Formats: sequence, C-alpha cells, structure tokens
Amino acid sequence: AEERMLAALAYLQCAVGCAVLARNRETNLAYGRHASPSFRVRVPARAAWVVQELPSLALPLYQYASESAPRLRSAPNCILLAMFLVHYGHRCLIYPFLMRGGKPMPLLACTMAIIFCTFNGYLQSRYLSHWAVYADDWVTDPRFLIGFGLWLAGMLINIHSDHILRNLRKPGDTGYKIPRGGLFEYVTAANYFGEIMEWCGYALASWSVQGAAFAFFTFCFLSGRAKEHHRWYLQKFEEYPKFRKILIPFLF
Repeated sequence: AEERMLAALAYLQCAVGCAVLARNRETNLAYGRHASPSFRVRVPARAAWVVQELPSLALPLYQYASESAPRLRSAPNCILLAMFLVHYGHRCLIYPFLMRGGKPMPLLACTMAIIFCTFNGYLQSRYLSHWAVYADDWVTDPRFLIGFGLWLAGMLINIHSDHILRNLRKPGDTGYKIPRGGLFEYVTAANYFGEIMEWCGYALASWSVQGAAFAFFTFCFLSGRAKEHHRWYLQKFEEYPKFRKILIPFLF
C-alpha cells in the first residue's frame, strides 16, 4: 500500500508541476527582486534558506539512521540517497552562510518551500530506503553512470554559478550587475540550468517515477523563475546581451 502511495505522490508532484508551469505564464513570481511590496511579513534570507531546506536534509538522515530501512543495505540505494543528501546538505548548511546580504523572503514563499521540501524529502528518501530495488551491479549500468555524471556536472555548474552571482558586487555596492563568466555567457539562469541538469541526472540514475517527478517539477518551477529573470534583465539593462537564452544554451 505504501509503495502505491509513493507512486501516487510522484504523479501528484507532476500534476502540481504542470499547475506551476501554467501559473507562471499568467502571473509574476513573488520572490527576491520580484516580490510584491504587499508581502509585509518576511523572513531573513539566511534563516529562510536554512529552515525551508532542512526537511530535505533531515528526512534522508533519519532514514540512514533508522534500523528499519531495508533497502539501504544495498549500495545503489545508499549512493542515490547520498546524491540527494549532498545537494541539500550544501543548500541547508553551506549556501545560506555564503550569502552576502540577500533580500528577506516573504513568509508565504518560505512556508510553501517548507511544505515542498517536506513532501519531496519524504517521497525520495522513503522510496529509496524502503521500496526501490536495484541489482548489485546497477552502479555499472550506463543509465546510472550517465545519470551520475549529469548530476555531478549539474551540481558543479550550480555551485559555480552561485559563486559568480555572489561576487557581482564589491563591498559597499548595492546595485544590480550583469552576470559574466561560466554559462552566464550563454544563458540568463545558469544556476537554474545546473540544478535542472542535476536532478535530471538523478532521475536517470535512479530510473524511477519518483526521481523523474522531482526532475519534472524542478524544470516547471525554475523555468518560470528563469523567464522572469530574463525579462527583468532585458528591461533593466539596455546593454544586456540579446543572444543569451533564458535557461538552456542554444535552445531556450
């Protein structure tokens, strides 16, 4: 019954992703520089990132510590869950403390992020620790190897792009600047491209409905953000490179 429920939750995640994609075509996104002044209750940026990402870190750690997680006796399951854990370990414990300033996050956006990270953290960690079955040699399967490579490359792109964004301003600067270097020479949202690539690799390596649902939702959510960023840069800077794509080099 739980295995069927986890599959149903994955399909629900896909449906929510479609709804998010449709909504992003109709309204602006309430976050960061795009947040409406009507959102008066806000959470400091560093605290918001730690709190909202924490469920996706704590739930896999709980499964690793649990004695009733039968599938974690298998190396492929352990590695796949570790891939999920490494990302959220960075997002929760490292990324927030590297931030320079950062605009306070609307409480509503932070709350929705907490709900998602709790939902997805449970879905991914519970599936990999209790139900996903892989052969012992799955780690040598081309799907796993290619997926792992995409995951690693995507995470490195994401981290490098965040580094570029953090260093756009010199001490004392308050204005916005055009990102330069790395994949920002080709797309507006290089950091989002890296994260989407990361979770597509994870989905391929896990070869599961649950992993694919997460990758699909990530694309739906971040593509809307990327489009908004791209529009904002074009309006803000007359010299913004017109050849840059929104999210995917040479395509979109």
